[in-house]
Amino acid sequence: MSIGVRHLAVLGEFKPFGLTAEEQDGELVDALPDKYHYFLFDPNLARERGELFSPSHDFSAPDPPSTSGDHEIFIRGNRIIWSMGSRVHKRYTSSNSVIMACWCRMDAISDALLCVLQVDSLSIYYTSGEVVCIPLPYAITSIWPLPFGLLLQKSMDGSRPISSSSSLLNARDLSRSNKEYGLNHYGFHQLNSFETVTKEAGAMTSSHLILKHPLEEPQATNIEERGKWSSMKDFEEETIWTSDVIPLMASYHKGKLQHSFWLVETTPNLKAVHASAVDVAVPTELCSRQISFRRIWQGKCSQSPASKVFLATDTDGVPILCLLLKEQKLMLAVRLQIDDGNDDFLIDIRPHLSWSIPAVDAAPVIVTRPRYVSGLLPFMDIVVLSSDNNLFLYSGKQCLCKYLLRPMSGNCLVSPDKQCREMGDKFYNLKIVSLGDAVEGRINIKLSSGQVFRCALRRFPSSSLASDCIAAMAEGLRPSFYNHFILLLWVDNDSTYLSSSSPHVDSEWDSFASSLVKICKRYFSRSTISATTLPDTAWSYLLRSKFHMDYCKEMSISGISSATMSCPGGSDYFSANAKGEEQSRDLIFYTQLLKETLDSLHALYESLKLVSLRKRDVGLLAILLYNIASALGEASFADYYIRDFPYILREVGSSSCTISPKSPPNLFRWLENCLKQGCHSADTSDIPSLVSMDKICVVAWARKIVCFYSLLLGAERVGRKLSSGVYCEIARGSTRTREEVTVLAMVAERFGRQQLDLLPVGVSLPLRHALDKCRESPPPDWPAAAYVLVGREDLAMSHFSSSGQAKMHESNNSTNLISISVPYMLHLQPVTLPSSISDVLKLNTVNFEDTDTLDKSVEDGMEHIFNSSTQLRYGRDMRLNEVRRLLCSTRPVAIQTAVSPSASDQDFQQHQLWNLAQRTTSLPFGRGAFTLATTYTLLTETLSVPKLSLAGRLPAQQNATVSLDPNVRNISELRSWPEFHNGVAAGLRLAPFEGKMSRTWIQYNKPEEPNVTHAGLLLALGLHEHLRVLTITDVYKYLAQEHDITTVGILLGMAASYRGTMHPAVSKMLYLHIPSRHPSSFLELELPTLLQPAALMAIGLLYEGSAHPLTLKILLGEIGRRSSGDNVLEREGYAVAAGSALGLVALGRGKDAFGFMDTFVDRLFQYIGGKEAYHERYLGSGQSPSEHNRTVGQMTDGALINVDVTAPGATIALALIFLKTESEMVASRLSIPMTHFELQYVRPDFIMLRIIARNLIMWSRICPSRDWIDCQIPEIVKEGIAKLSDDARDSDEVDAEALVQAYVNIVVGACIVLGLKYAGTKNSDAQDLLYSYARYFLNEIKHISLTSGSIFPKGISAHVDRGTLELCLHLIVLSLSVVMAGSGHLPTFRLLRYLRSRNSAEGHINFGIQMTVSLAIGFLFLGGGMQTFSTGNSAIAVLLITLYPRLPTGPNDNRCHLQAFRHLYVIAAEARWVQTVDVDTGLPVYAPLEVTISETENYAETSFCEITPCILPERSMLKNVRVCGPRYWPQVIHLVPEDKPWWRSGDKTDPFNGGVLYIKRKVGSCSYVDDPSGCQSLLSRVSDTSHLSNFVTRICSNNDSRSFKVDQLVSTFSADPSLIAFAQLCSDSSWKNSTDGDFQEFCSQVLFECVSKDRPALLQLYLSLYTTVGSMWGQVVNGHVVFHDSLFISSLKLALAYNDALVSGKLTSISGGISQSTFIESIKKRIEEMLTSPYILKDHFHKYLSLGKWPEELSSGCRMDSTALSWYLHWFDVPPPHIVRSALAKIRSKVLCSASMAPLLRMLLPMTHIKAINEIDKWQVLLEGGVL
Repeated sequence: MSIGVRHLAVLGEFKPFGLTAEEQDGELVDALPDKYHYFLFDPNLARERGELFSPSHDFSAPDPPSTSGDHEIFIRGNRIIWSMGSRVHKRYTSSNSVIMACWCRMDAISDALLCVLQVDSLSIYYTSGEVVCIPLPYAITSIWPLPFGLLLQKSMDGSRPISSSSSLLNARDLSRSNKEYGLNHYGFHQLNSFETVTKEAGAMTSSHLILKHPLEEPQATNIEERGKWSSMKDFEEETIWTSDVIPLMASYHKGKLQHSFWLVETTPNLKAVHASAVDVAVPTELCSRQISFRRIWQGKCSQSPASKVFLATDTDGVPILCLLLKEQKLMLAVRLQIDDGNDDFLIDIRPHLSWSIPAVDAAPVIVTRPRYVSGLLPFMDIVVLSSDNNLFLYSGKQCLCKYLLRPMSGNCLVSPDKQCREMGDKFYNLKIVSLGDAVEGRINIKLSSGQVFRCALRRFPSSSLASDCIAAMAEGLRPSFYNHFILLLWVDNDSTYLSSSSPHVDSEWDSFASSLVKICKRYFSRSTISATTLPDTAWSYLLRSKFHMDYCKEMSISGISSATMSCPGGSDYFSANAKGEEQSRDLIFYTQLLKETLDSLHALYESLKLVSLRKRDVGLLAILLYNIASALGEASFADYYIRDFPYILREVGSSSCTISPKSPPNLFRWLENCLKQGCHSADTSDIPSLVSMDKICVVAWARKIVCFYSLLLGAERVGRKLSSGVYCEIARGSTRTREEVTVLAMVAERFGRQQLDLLPVGVSLPLRHALDKCRESPPPDWPAAAYVLVGREDLAMSHFSSSGQAKMHESNNSTNLISISVPYMLHLQPVTLPSSISDVLKLNTVNFEDTDTLDKSVEDGMEHIFNSSTQLRYGRDMRLNEVRRLLCSTRPVAIQTAVSPSASDQDFQQHQLWNLAQRTTSLPFGRGAFTLATTYTLLTETLSVPKLSLAGRLPAQQNATVSLDPNVRNISELRSWPEFHNGVAAGLRLAPFEGKMSRTWIQYNKPEEPNVTHAGLLLALGLHEHLRVLTITDVYKYLAQEHDITTVGILLGMAASYRGTMHPAVSKMLYLHIPSRHPSSFLELELPTLLQPAALMAIGLLYEGSAHPLTLKILLGEIGRRSSGDNVLEREGYAVAAGSALGLVALGRGKDAFGFMDTFVDRLFQYIGGKEAYHERYLGSGQSPSEHNRTVGQMTDGALINVDVTAPGATIALALIFLKTESEMVASRLSIPMTHFELQYVRPDFIMLRIIARNLIMWSRICPSRDWIDCQIPEIVKEGIAKLSDDARDSDEVDAEALVQAYVNIVVGACIVLGLKYAGTKNSDAQDLLYSYARYFLNEIKHISLTSGSIFPKGISAHVDRGTLELCLHLIVLSLSVVMAGSGHLPTFRLLRYLRSRNSAEGHINFGIQMTVSLAIGFLFLGGGMQTFSTGNSAIAVLLITLYPRLPTGPNDNRCHLQAFRHLYVIAAEARWVQTVDVDTGLPVYAPLEVTISETENYAETSFCEITPCILPERSMLKNVRVCGPRYWPQVIHLVPEDKPWWRSGDKTDPFNGGVLYIKRKVGSCSYVDDPSGCQSLLSRVSDTSHLSNFVTRICSNNDSRSFKVDQLVSTFSADPSLIAFAQLCSDSSWKNSTDGDFQEFCSQVLFECVSKDRPALLQLYLSLYTTVGSMWGQVVNGHVVFHDSLFISSLKLALAYNDALVSGKLTSISGGISQSTFIESIKKRIEEMLTSPYILKDHFHKYLSLGKWPEELSSGCRMDSTALSWYLHWFDVPPPHIVRSALAKIRSKVLCSASMAPLLRMLLPMTHIKAINEIDKWQVLLEGGVL
């Protein structure tokens, strides 16, 4: 058979657009490098992974022509220009010249990456603009993309590191690790040396490196040979090509002169490449998957590497790998056999066959099957340039046609005739010398003249219908038939189409259809011919045999023309002189070809009928199918197409067909039967066989619909196959109903709301029903796309933000949420996490005292606290303003003095200012807690620290400023530690970053000279765990400054950042600051006493919870050791720090069985004192000389322990070690004095500590009641206090002062325990109890009215000093604030404000007291009310250290407790705050939450209601959180109570998304802000919904512009864009004037229905049904033709079937269907009235039954008759005439009487409507009577 001849469509002369862009930019040519290079690529190459699977791949929409232009990457020097057609998209500029660039994809990244190779670096550009620069330690010659990474080819001397101006370490602070791994920092550093050695050794010797993530190091690659792995280190193996779709690489070995194909594989385990590798146990998370190459083909076929390597596709869809060998002028093709796994993953690739084609040049193109995808590859043809400069198109090894170079006038832009002649003259005697830049069906050709032209091998606009038909035939036909048809299609028989001067969209379709019609006319032009009428000869039997068909298939693969085997006529197959046996063979061959073509194209026809937008394509295809069916004599098929499109008779004409038993598959009939009878009863023969096949893209649309209906109506699943015979994918997620299974199937098949809108209305109804039913309470483990599909964007946002499995599973189930939603349903911007600084409210009600003098430009560190969330939290309340006023330290404080001050008044001013300065210096404590983690900082800006103003102002003297006199007071002590706390407060306001803080930013904020403010910032950053980014070198630089407070900050900050990790480097640094741990040979260091307790506490934090034996032993000894130096006043602080550290290391581990526990506890009790301490025990007994030398400095007074120093630390250590252990033995040894002697012996403050320790050990017995506090008080104390209350004063028997001191300390200790037990819980009992005791102590200090004062003892103030009472009062208030942390409790705040106002006028308010008040205010509003405290072991420990009941007397007092420890509460803080955000508006809203806490020992499972924003209970007791109330869609977050801390910021497993819970408001309801009482909702406007519908109707019909419009009403209650747009249309006056009143009323009722039921999809449904029936009526009555077909009838019948399924129970729904059943029934009645009227039927139905003839379409009236007849036949399911006559013949053979045959016809024709049965019965009566 001769090949066809076609012409290239010349698109124009080609010039890289980069050159044009440079000219447009005005670039000087001389200033640019001479050399440039470029490459063109498909736009899909740069799309995200999710966008690659667009809905167009299911053939649901026409394929738009790619006329926008190819994308181009242009490279010259160090510049890159990415252009799209004729415009520049992006520009990139590199530091060095670009060597090579390519697009690449990596596993963990959805974006396509542009990889740019330079001399010493690799730059990776994201499409979003982000750039990652990777310094290259070795010389890289080329880069190549792979499906999962980038392959780097090293140069021959690649093992030698290259010299670079920027080293690898300078470019990156630490080794880059993939941020998805989530490794802890300690483990990373511990294994860093091994990992570096292994990677460097492998990278040094490997010739190829692989980069799998931009943040990873390039890995060495291995080679697999005979099951063994070794390093790939053959540098002569040069990579010449890789595939970014299939893991393949082609290489050329320069020494062996051979080409090789390699399969790139990943091995799961780490393989030892070198025998000398270090033998270290490596965790599995660091053993990343190794890349290995396995050779699958090799051949010595050329002396030089192939000039081109590319992938193409064989005729049967199998990929072939092609090598262009220019020396031999040959193209070698190797056929690849690919084995796929069950999950479509590539398992193996094997070379199968190979062949060669003479070629000078070649390129892959997409021509013959533009929309067909074979596995992972599109169907690629090959365009070949032969040695005689001719251009040929190949499909596999089969040559299809020859291309000639001739311009097409259709592409001439100006003066077509003239330009075409000019271009024709140009091309005369010119030859094609090379090909290049192939993209899809376009290619560049270079002529012998040097000109380059862009040409198209396929005409535009192309026909998507022709492409679909070719794809359907490729899938449905046997290879022999399809290959022969392709030859027929591409022979030179379409010269008219090719030479057309004005091509149109149907020209390609006409060419395709004419090829099939020619076969029909040539071989089937005579009377009906079928296979059964052919002569039954031996030769015909052999041709029909299975052996012959299989043989033809094999020959088509091997390259022998199947047409030659099956069609002996060869190239003369159209010869009219073929006769006899030859004609019989041809007839058999083409009969089989046409039958398979009919089946395949009919499957496509049924699929396209389910797409509303392709109705025109369906009509064209129906004409072609009618011709084929008529030629084959398939009467049922021909009648089927005429029923759908009666105008076929006008286009083609009628033809006589023989009766065939074969009935055409009918998908609409199958869908209807499913709804009526269930999936199991529906006839599967109505499903085309092509639809039931797996992985057939061309009919995937129909397959999906069949899948969804099958699942919805009870089909069973066996793997991926359903009982209906089709294959289906189902997304991950739990299901309870069939509707939920259907939704998951829609997600897995990427069938969203956009696709639902493409379905006919009746087809979409059951699917919309399934979505609507699942909307109320979908399962919690669905993918995000499933929630979007059912209209629950709130659940989708929450799932998308919090699910840790999203990146793992979403790519398979829901890669693109936009494809699931409808474009007009998408909102203008996505909902993002509300930032606490991005939505700052500019409040005009800042209630500062003397605001007229407030400098608005002064930053106080709290200006960011006011945002939309805090506004919702406190409403119009002014609490936050008052807190800001109380904690502001940036402005001078007011001093009340006389107008004309005297000298004594000035002294009084200084005294008053000094007292106020004590308060001002304590304010940073509270401000740090108040602003904790409430703002973010830009890493490009320095952190602003608010000033600490110690000045005052005199309101009586025009606000004159007065400062402290340095000659009167020592001001320096007000500058060091207060400024440190000010820096801590500034740093604590920074919220923890989702990623790591930049090391550069910390260094950027580092001052040139060390200062205390930066020291505080370091501590704050450490408490937020930001100091992990610092290297040990950075820490050393801080220590080398020898600034004591900076050292304190860095020691505590580093320990807090590495808390609980036992990091060895940090540990060494800390022990360096403990002189007692220095070896004897170590140089003596004079370490300030300030640093030693900080180092001890830091050790406790670093080793927290580890129970490290050596550390425990060291810290135990440090409790009794004197700190270095002569300052004995700080010994207690040192011991307390050692005891606290000891408790942290063994936190809660008291019952663990470590061997020295008994002696360990005994030693601690020795430090505490008590009855055991009465005996003279020497600590030095039994010690070795070396140990004795280390204990010579212990705190002893003579031979006894100085318990005054060691007792507090030892008590705290015991409390923390045995925390919550319920150890009665230890608790009993912490005895409370029971006698007067013991009261005299034990210090009162030690009694407080013992009370705290006893109850922390017996945790479960703590109860928030006064009885529990009373039981802590010994009887002797109770009796003594009672006597005091009764005014019985006998000094001989009662030591009143000792009793009262013991009483108040016991009570305060119990209150502190209550504060720790119920920290952050807002427990009302604890709050009431602590508040009452605070009022009681306040009354003892200054008498105030008390309602319950009679229950407390009176007169204690006479026996205890004022300072003790103040201390007790403020410790209780601080405990109260711990309980109410983050709540902003108003009575507590009033109490605190009163305490703060008592400044120092009474002379007993020192710095410690002011610090307590400041901390209490900060705790009460912790984190702006968005944080609270935990009650975990770590939290209790740090809170106890923060609340340690020894307060400093001045700003520099660190004797008993280092002031820096007061900030450790940050570790106990948790962001359990939750805010509900409306997913439609993105604004925070109020919403009721039902919180359920689990059952505990003290109470049963309890549920209570909270209004957001609120703080949730701890994770250990939280069971579930449910959004309740009628205004928002419900959602439930189920949790498993775990004794774990709250989720950290950025934790992907956080179900609350960092405190944001997305909710969706129901349509018809207002938010609680707009409608607090609920009286403004849509349904509450009137009592009856019908009245409301009339109300909406009146609004729609109101023409008064001043009245309330319907669009305003709808936008108030709904955020749906489609409803708002339709409401705006209904309000438009022009629309009202152009439509009738009935339709306007119907629209208003539909609008109300959609809004009130929150079903926007009903809008399309109701309008479509209404207008369809209206148009039918207008066409019947007025004769105005609207419908030329009857396809819509099937959709209407499906709507009725859906309604019947609801009634029969086939589909279940609690609230009924989504559409009104009465409306559907009214449509049914109206249509049946139309179709049964005599005016419609006339006598055409009887003629149709008698002769099978349709009305002749000679006039418009006759056209209406044929259309009406088709409606009737479709609506009443009348079978073809031959089936009706057959049924009547059966009845006549059995029934002799002439009675009515209707009952028997009903039995034989069960699907036919009874009205049609009666009409058939009338016809047979008339027929028998001889009337017809």
